[in-house]
Amino acid sequence: MKIALAQLNYHIGNFEYNTKKITDNILKAKAEGADLVVFAELAVCGYPPRDFLEFEEFIDLCEKSAQEIAVHCKGIACIIGLPVRNEVLAGKDLYNAAYFIEEGSVKSVVKKALLPTYDVFDEYRYFEPANQFKCITFMGRKIALTICEDLWNINNNPLYVSNPMDELIKQSPDIMINIAASPFSYCHDDERVIVLADNAKKYNLPLLYVNQVGAQTEIIFDGGSLAFDKYGNLLDEMAYFKEELKIYEIEGDTVIGYGNKSHQALPDIEQIYQALVLGIRDYFEKSGFKKAVLGLSGGIDSAVVCALACRALGPENVMAVLMPSKYSSDHSIKDALDLVESFGCKHEIIAIKEAADAFDSMMAPAFNGQPFNLTEENIQARCRGIVVMAMSNKFGYILLNTSNKSECAVGYGTLYGDMCGAIGVIGDVYKTQVYQLAHYINKDGIVIPENSIVKPPSAELRPGQKDSDSLPDYDTLDKILYQYIELKQSSSAIIAQGYDQALVRRIIKMVNTAEFKRYQTPPILRVSPKAFGMGRRMPIVGKYLS
Repeated sequence: MKIALAQLNYHIGNFEYNTKKITDNILKAKAEGADLVVFAELAVCGYPPRDFLEFEEFIDLCEKSAQEIAVHCKGIACIIGLPVRNEVLAGKDLYNAAYFIEEGSVKSVVKKALLPTYDVFDEYRYFEPANQFKCITFMGRKIALTICEDLWNINNNPLYVSNPMDELIKQSPDIMINIAASPFSYCHDDERVIVLADNAKKYNLPLLYVNQVGAQTEIIFDGGSLAFDKYGNLLDEMAYFKEELKIYEIEGDTVIGYGNKSHQALPDIEQIYQALVLGIRDYFEKSGFKKAVLGLSGGIDSAVVCALACRALGPENVMAVLMPSKYSSDHSIKDALDLVESFGCKHEIIAIKEAADAFDSMMAPAFNGQPFNLTEENIQARCRGIVVMAMSNKFGYILLNTSNKSECAVGYGTLYGDMCGAIGVIGDVYKTQVYQLAHYINKDGIVIPENSIVKPPSAELRPGQKDSDSLPDYDTLDKILYQYIELKQSSSAIIAQGYDQALVRRIIKMVNTAEFKRYQTPPILRVSPKAFGMGRRMPIVGKYLS
């Protein structure tokens, strides 16, 4: 039996697009001799559809698409993921399900049992968990079909009290197939390989796993579909960050033509780079936009975002706006212009001194002689926000936010100023990782000016200003932030590792008191195990750890 895994990039709610992509790949797999072609979790509608699932028409369109797909399943079978209605009144109205389609009709419906409700997942909000399990029979073989999380209740600290495979194995299946929508983070591929290998080993069955690829707003899917033998040895690993169709031949309980291989994990920073380029590109393509605008300061954050945007969209579609203040240095303007020249993107220079001075004059009577402070700094930052948003409105550009995760964490940014934008490109990338990204982008030749990398970071909103005036050094700050945000360690646990007590408490207080700002920021491309946004839900007025 030849089984094709179709690792594709879907578009949420774009039924015509998704259906055509699926049917094209059915025909391609058939032409290449496949007996069965397997698509990802909720492939028909895209993942995650979120509250689209509450619309009756949305579910109707899923079913209509499935029936159109079935017409093409002549001489080849397919497995597709989609939401289906729960005909029982009690419980949630839908199942997260898969159709097994053969000779033009749906022969089996498999429903997902383990519904993740953590981090970016919220499936129990919509779906009823399955409580009945039956293998699919095809070409005289029994297939144990599961959906994503159904294979993740293994190893230490299981989240659920049962395993679908414990029931399916009683029916003596010949092979396991898992269809998934497994979001990217820079360490998730290693974990994924371990979990799936352990399933193959535990149940003594070969396993084929198909993931989707592409970005859906902030969530990025990296592909990396996998094949294992019954001993849990990794046999093959499909491409990361791009579409691919691949056929595997199964003979008995063996995947033919593959020897054992090791998981070829890319370095974290290369994975982050590829994910961000894909995230930018898909955000624009799936939203129907082409051109981006960003403020380019000459600093490393905006330089990296500009570089990523040029790689994702083409430099001809990127507008960099230089907005010097009266405190900006000449070298900042030169560094920004050097970057523009390196990439060949468009640029404008729009000084904000006149606007900031006008606001100062306008507010002077109300401020009644009080000294210059953060207020005037924020006015300058908001002037910059007005400029880039004006460019966005006038020319149809989409504004890219350039705040990094370290700044987002401690609130080192101005609401309605440098925190505005349609998508946060590096908001899940710590400052120390931004430096690594810059070096990676420069690996084949310097395109980000060296001075943007080596000079002390500064917002240039007052004379001689440096980030270090307000923040601890980024090496220390990022380590403490990682412990708190990604590892969810308390202040006492972090202090016990040897960090200064006053510093730890100050940083954690800054993180918690900045929560109100993060509620008002754009969606952030998720590349870490714990990103700001839909996967991290904290109260704004909570007292704990503040």
